[in-house]
Amino acid sequence: MGITDTLTAVPSGREDAPGVLPPALAEQLMFFRLAERIGEAVLLHDDRIRYANPAAEALLAGGESLLGRRLADMIQPGHAGSLDAWLKARHAGRQSAVRLELRDAHELVVECELSGFPVPMDNALVGTVVRPTREALLKSARQQGTQLAEATLESISEGVITTDTRGRIDYLNSAAEALLGCQRDHAQGRQIGDLATLVDESDRRPFGDPVARCLEERRRVDLGRRALLISRASGDEYSVELRASPIRTGGGETSGCVIVLHDVSELRGLTRQMSYQASHDPLTGLVNRREFERRLEEALKTGRSGGGHVLCYLDLDRFKAVNDTSGHMAGDNMLREIAGILKEQIRDSDIVARVGGDEFGLLLVGCPLDKARQIADDVCGAIRDYRFVWRDKIFSVGASIGLVQIGPESGSIEDTLSAADSACYVAKQQGRGRIHVYSSRDEAVARQRGEIIWLQRLQTALKENRFELHIQPIVAVDGRPDGGPACEVLLRLRDGDGVECQPVDFMQAAERYHLMPSVDRWVLQATFAAVGAGALKLPAGRSVAVNVSSQTLADPQFLEFVVECLDRSGVRAEQVCFELSESTVAANMSHTSRFVAVLHGLGCTFALDDFGSGLGSFANLKQLSMDYLKIDGSFIRGLGSDDVSIAMVTAMIELARTLGIKVVAEHVETEQAFDLVRALKVDFVQGYAVGRPVALAAKLG
Repeated sequence: MGITDTLTAVPSGREDAPGVLPPALAEQLMFFRLAERIGEAVLLHDDRIRYANPAAEALLAGGESLLGRRLADMIQPGHAGSLDAWLKARHAGRQSAVRLELRDAHELVVECELSGFPVPMDNALVGTVVRPTREALLKSARQQGTQLAEATLESISEGVITTDTRGRIDYLNSAAEALLGCQRDHAQGRQIGDLATLVDESDRRPFGDPVARCLEERRRVDLGRRALLISRASGDEYSVELRASPIRTGGGETSGCVIVLHDVSELRGLTRQMSYQASHDPLTGLVNRREFERRLEEALKTGRSGGGHVLCYLDLDRFKAVNDTSGHMAGDNMLREIAGILKEQIRDSDIVARVGGDEFGLLLVGCPLDKARQIADDVCGAIRDYRFVWRDKIFSVGASIGLVQIGPESGSIEDTLSAADSACYVAKQQGRGRIHVYSSRDEAVARQRGEIIWLQRLQTALKENRFELHIQPIVAVDGRPDGGPACEVLLRLRDGDGVECQPVDFMQAAERYHLMPSVDRWVLQATFAAVGAGALKLPAGRSVAVNVSSQTLADPQFLEFVVECLDRSGVRAEQVCFELSESTVAANMSHTSRFVAVLHGLGCTFALDDFGSGLGSFANLKQLSMDYLKIDGSFIRGLGSDDVSIAMVTAMIELARTLGIKVVAEHVETEQAFDLVRALKVDFVQGYAVGRPVALAAKLG
């Protein structure tokens, strides 16, 4: 699905809703909604135009479509070289602007300024904003007379101010009146500095007087894209692009100055929000792993040149009990509160991030090791004293922290993170709720006691059939299912003491040691055996959902194995629904296409799991023939408090309806969530609200 398909699939009326979305989808939604309503002409293009907003089509095509047209064909012949040079500079990563002559919707030649912006959701495209130069419009209007000039200037969205040779205002249009917060008769005869303050948006430093500079140097002055205009009358602040150009008489003398103010507050606000979402964890609001690693990379550079920093890796103890007994919603709330505790314990110069499910990173900048120990001790104490209350339960957790000093001898970012992880592991082995400073012996300890233990456990579980199958029901919302999966098979493993291991732990280990093909084969055989023997009874017309990993799909022999299992077990193909996650599909598109095509032909069905978690969501859904779409749980959990999540889920459902695909809502954990997804008209529901996972033997009993 292309970017324009993405736009039409998202419902209107939710673009300003609060809440935080995963960066990829948030960028697509917010960019297109803003582009559709702003007055700027916006294009996304490669050699041809792939998207044009209404303002661009009005300016360059009289409201007709620009899709598929070549930008080069719209440029005056004498400017083709300038366009090519500008595009090459853009592809080289240099952001700049260029002035070119284009033919507008009326085939009139208009001088325009083209400026670029990055397109994070598709690196193959170039983003361009096209603006007719207001100096050219002003000059044209003045030549046609004062009345027409004022009519022209009143019709444009930019603020336009003209002054005499001493910088005193003699004219401003209504857009400029709105920005300055005063009427024309009050502004006339005053300096622009009497009416507003201009500062650098990044650090609030005052800019010099652009009008005085323009008149003195007799050339155009451009404040760039960081100017903030503060009205003295109202105190309102506007992000603006400001250009001041000399007005010349027929004889070439300077007779004054024209200032053009372009209000870019909304555009800069979008840029800031997109940047924030790309660098912060949506659940806790902390810095995310990607941004944390970028900051750590900077700290390593300064550390090698003599600066001293400390990296702390924190893992919560006993957090699993919260999720297991009260559900993910409780766990999410606890993580938010833990994030608040961490922010309270560190200094303003330090950085705290969520780097995993219940794992956090602290970067203590310019911090001696002794001070870092004290901060880590304070964090451990604060978390130890914390009590989490959820309905009728009270939980306590702890924290194990590994510390690594960053200095001239520090290695790569991977080495540093691995060292911190190893130190944290040792802290846990020493009794949990402790801190441990890394030493060179820690990694060997962690490897020998951690990785090898997991490898041995998994190999033993496969050899001795120690894995357990659990099933979680999938319920039709209307109570009258027309086919579809009745349950999903989940894999569990217990340690030597009979304690259930966290699936994320042993599944990650299985992936690390490339055991997933063997694990998936075990699950498939055990599931088929249960169905074939009648141990797992499926309602008429219903199927059982089985997950297939990325490693397994890449195994060319797995497809043949599935077909053989169907033949031997007596299980009908229509009783099996294979679940493929978005990441699995993205990593193995060619294998996935063949796998889906062959088994579809036999009668199996397919569900795309975690839909919405990746940038390629819409494209993946269109390329593969899916029967069911399982919406990513992060959207479902946000439905009760986040209007943007509602908008995105609605868009996904509408898209699925268009493609003839049924929708499953996962992680529906409360009655409120169930009512919300039912109102949105999903087809199936899965989650604690309709049934918890249970061991297959217990289910049968």
